[in-house]
Amino acid sequence: EGARAGQHRVVWRQREVCRSVSARSGSSFRFFRPAASEHALNDEAMRALAKVGLDDRASRRAGSLSHGEKRQLEIAIALATNAGLLLLDEPLAGTGKEESAVLVELMRSLKETHTIVLIEHDMEAVFTLADRVSVLVYGRLIATGTPEAIRNDADVRTAYLGEEEVA
Repeated sequence: EGARAGQHRVVWRQREVCRSVSARSGSSFRFFRPAASEHALNDEAMRALAKVGLDDRASRRAGSLSHGEKRQLEIAIALATNAGLLLLDEPLAGTGKEESAVLVELMRSLKETHTIVLIEHDMEAVFTLADRVSVLVYGRLIATGTPEAIRNDADVRTAYLGEEEVA
């Protein structure tokens, strides 16, 4: 099964970070018990938050997180579903250099346990993370290969990297 985190951000601003994740990790179907008493669900949520480095922010409101932390939260929500496949749609969009570095390292660590399909315009991040890259221009596939092959592909350099990268 797969889980998605991406451009259409699904972060409930007023909900606590832990509750945002536990809502995706399942249900005990105990509708009249407080969510805080659902230890199995909350434990799973805390494990997902720890994987993305947000366990120390579990009780904060999701809306108070930085932009990069919200991307980490989205990945935690995807992880809480126990999916083996993560579809990450532009997780670095709008992040600064430091936030991007944190997210790249997070995705690098998740590669060990998950298959990741990454849609991303930050080519350096793609080259750092990917084992195999497919490049599309206006919805048309122009190249597929290793990061090194893609970096050296003339069509890709023209479309994305710019000719100044040739040298």
